[in-house]
Amino acid sequence: MRFLSSKRKRQLQRCRRQIRLRRLISSVAKIKGWPCQQDGSSQNDKGIRSGLDLPEDIFWYIHALMPLRDAARAACVSHAFLQSWRCYPYLIFSKEVLGLEENAFREAEITRDLISKVDHILQRHSGIGVKKLKLDFLSATNVDSSSIDSWLHRAVTPGIEELTLKLPLDSNAEYSFPCSLLSNRNANSIRDLQLSFCAIRSTVDLGCLRTLTTLYLYSVRITGSELECLLSNSLSLEWLTMVGCKEIVWLKIPCLLKRLHSLRVNECKMLKVIESYAPNLSTICFSGHVVQMLGSLQVKTLKMSCFHQCNILRYAGTKLLCIVPNVEELRISSRAEISQDRMKHASVFGDSAQLRQMPEHRHDTLKKFKIYGFCSAKSLVDLTCHILETTSSLKRVKLDTSYGYARCYASGRCYPYYTEQIMEARNAVLAVETYIMGKVPPTVKFNLVQPCSRCRALVP
Repeated sequence: MRFLSSKRKRQLQRCRRQIRLRRLISSVAKIKGWPCQQDGSSQNDKGIRSGLDLPEDIFWYIHALMPLRDAARAACVSHAFLQSWRCYPYLIFSKEVLGLEENAFREAEITRDLISKVDHILQRHSGIGVKKLKLDFLSATNVDSSSIDSWLHRAVTPGIEELTLKLPLDSNAEYSFPCSLLSNRNANSIRDLQLSFCAIRSTVDLGCLRTLTTLYLYSVRITGSELECLLSNSLSLEWLTMVGCKEIVWLKIPCLLKRLHSLRVNECKMLKVIESYAPNLSTICFSGHVVQMLGSLQVKTLKMSCFHQCNILRYAGTKLLCIVPNVEELRISSRAEISQDRMKHASVFGDSAQLRQMPEHRHDTLKKFKIYGFCSAKSLVDLTCHILETTSSLKRVKLDTSYGYARCYASGRCYPYYTEQIMEARNAVLAVETYIMGKVPPTVKFNLVQPCSRCRALVP
């Protein structure tokens, strides 16, 4: 009983301390408009400390839990927080965080105020203890390169874990990120690197990014060889995302990246080849023009969106599934593929109604198969029959003839389909009933989606 009572007593004491800490954080966070003067600061500092007798490191911990604006206010009214402010770990700068949206109405004014506030804060920061630095200038204009260099060299110090740099949309990626910044000790702690609208050139200056797990590049000017050098120094990388990187032609992922499991590539317009030897790469999400895939691919989830290119389904059925034989989830999106102007001469009900025999290749790991915008195109019927006949592990099949639009509502409000779409949905259902339904194994859950009865009744 004595043991239980003492344990209960410790729990109560811990709970009381947590409540007092929350009250302290709340009281400091609500302070607004206090003057940053010596006398006032001393008096308020005593008021804050009077309720708690806490060591300095606890105050530093409390300070680190506050958002940047509240942390700055706390530093104005307390010497204890002023000391920790010089080592505040989470430096997140954007016009929203700094409250500039209501104070200025023109872009030039917002940019000027944003630069001024970032300068003011970083000039007073010691550069010690920074864990996260985020410079978000996407909506700004004409940010001077020398200012960016100064901020990065001030805040990117040993121990930093997250670095995000988002430069203005109109900067044309002219700023060259200083790779030497991530050398030696600075490279030993970085876990998350996100760069937007800049260039990466001197990758040979990079150190070994042994802790980097996430790399995000948005509209970054970097060549394939420069990227390969960057990846070769990032042996712990797990997530790689590239969006709008227009200079990449050949994306080569070395076998050294044993932890890489997720790759996302969107709208890299010059990209022709993805060559991967990463042994554990299991997920690829791709959008853009169809690219050649090479290497040793053990992908289980593959998502492809090729909105401006037709014949994607034929490519998927004849080549893609052979390249990724272990795929379990395959998603293909193509607006051009289902254009009725393109597909009307390839209907399954045309003159050559006999289904095409596709190359014999089994897909015994595929579990789900879905097509949104299913129509009576012969290539769609061919592909669906091929999947049903060569996949023993299949559990679910979904064919959606409603173009993937929002469902019709029970209240009587329907999606505004065109007459041609309703008629094609009817043909698609007939194609499923004629050529596909008889090939669905009893163990597979089959779902055929079509416009509702009200929509179908609109067309006689």
